[in-house]
Order: sequence, then structure tokens, then C-alpha cells
Amino acid sequence: MIIKEYRIVLPISVEEFKIAQLYTFAEASKNETGGGEGVEVCRNEPFWNVPLVEGGKASDGQFTHKVYRIQSKVPGWLRAITPQGSLEFHEEAWNAYPLCKTEFSNPAYMKENFRLTIQTLHLPDRGGSPNVHNLSPDKLKKREVVHVDIANDEINPKALSVSLSYSLRDYREKWDPQKFRSVKTNRGPLIGPWQDQSEPVMCCYKLVTVEFKWFPVGPKIESFIHKSERRLFLSFHRQLFCSIDEWSGLTMANIRKLEEETKADLDKQRNHGDIRSHFLAFFIACSNSVFF
Repeated sequence: MIIKEYRIVLPISVEEFKIAQLYTFAEASKNETGGGEGVEVCRNEPFWNVPLVEGGKASDGQFTHKVYRIQSKVPGWLRAITPQGSLEFHEEAWNAYPLCKTEFSNPAYMKENFRLTIQTLHLPDRGGSPNVHNLSPDKLKKREVVHVDIANDEINPKALSVSLSYSLRDYREKWDPQKFRSVKTNRGPLIGPWQDQSEPVMCCYKLVTVEFKWFPVGPKIESFIHKSERRLFLSFHRQLFCSIDEWSGLTMANIRKLEEETKADLDKQRNHGDIRSHFLAFFIACSNSVFF
């Protein structure tokens, strides 16, 4: 089991991020579905009295159950060890924003041998809070903190082009926070130690726990997922910030309409479109973007 906490600082407010995340995920999902693969929303309903943080109080919010079918274009070594049809992953997500919890599993094939859990808390700080997920001393010893800088961290175009869909792959100038300036908000470009200077500011604290119990490939796959997680958190949140002029000013009513349109488009593309789903890690990276 590998536990890492990814801290992603953004030059937006916690209130703005709720809209930004929903908008960006809905737009990106359209490029991940087609030809029998992609995202299927199975359940979307309220939940009550569910504890989402270890030792924390119970929360109310929205529950979604999605299925991701991603047989095509996963890495060759992963296809080699998984039979046809086994790459169907289930996501159960509890969204009580600013707190979210998501669990990924593969109940048909791997069952209890694979579990990926992402707990996210969005706070109005600069990523310096020590234990927002209320981890026990034992888990704190195992946790590794990873800071993700959307402006200054290096993008690896070759690695991204192998793993990501067109919506997130490679370096794209329009999603470069060092070059982007918002017309609506006058934010950006993000230069130098921008995290210390930005107002407003917030941080996504993403606690990612990966458990893959198959020996001897378990450690390799756990490490692979974490490497992909960091890369995809970086890419997704770069896109999110640089799309600020698209989502700034939208209301939840606007988002609900977009979500309805997106669900209809996903159903159509999954049943009739060409295969466009590229990689499980895309969905993992966006897992807390529960868009219903």
C-alpha cells in the first residue's frame, strides 16, 4: 500500500473551484467516451450521514456511481496481464464539497485485491496545513506529501502524449499558467513564487491510497498509478485555471444544464462514437469532479 497526499495550490477561491472543477471535468469527459468505452453514470442520488474523513463527523451530499470502460490504449504491459473485458472500473463518489471521497474498484475481476481511494479537502490556504485528513500516527508515518505547482512544475510532452486524451495531452500554450492572463479576472500569468503572492488562493489536499495485492506486480502498479496521478493532477488543474474565462460567472443552474447535456452526449458517444477513452488515470485524476 502506498499513501501520498498531493497538495495543489490554485489562484482561485474555494467557492470558485466548485464551479471550475465541475465545468472542466464535464468538458474533458466528452473526449474520453466512444465506441463502447468511456463513462457511464449508473446512479446519482443524495446521501446522508456518511463519515468521509477518518474520525470526522458525518456529512450529507451527492452520491454517484460510474463505470469506466477503458480496454483500449492502456499500457501494453498492463494489457498483457489483464484478460479482455477486465478493464471495467467502478467509481463510487461521495461529494460533500468542500470534502469529497472517491473509491475505485474492479469488482468483476480483481475484487478485494484492488482498491484506490482518494479523499479530497479544499481549503482557503497555501498548502501548509499538516493533517487535514485526520490521519492516525501510523498512517502519517506512511504518508508522503507531494506539492504540485501548476505553473513551475515541468510538463513531459512525450509521457503525456502516450497516456492522455487530446483534451489533456502534451504541452498546450493556451493552458500554460506562465503565459495565460484572464480577461475577466485579470489573474495570471503565474510567475516565480506566485503561490506566496496570490489572492485569492486555495489548496486541494488529495490523499491517494493505492492497494494492489497481486504479487509480484503489486508494487509496480501502485507506483505506476501514483506517477500517473501526479502528472494528471498537474495537467487537469493547469487546464482548470487557464479556462477561468469560460467558467467564471457561471451559476450552478448553468452547470446543471451542462451536466445534462454532457450525460446525453456521453451516452450517445459510448453507444455510437469511435473509441476515444485512453487511460484509467485520467478518470482517477478527475475522480473528485463529481459532476452531478
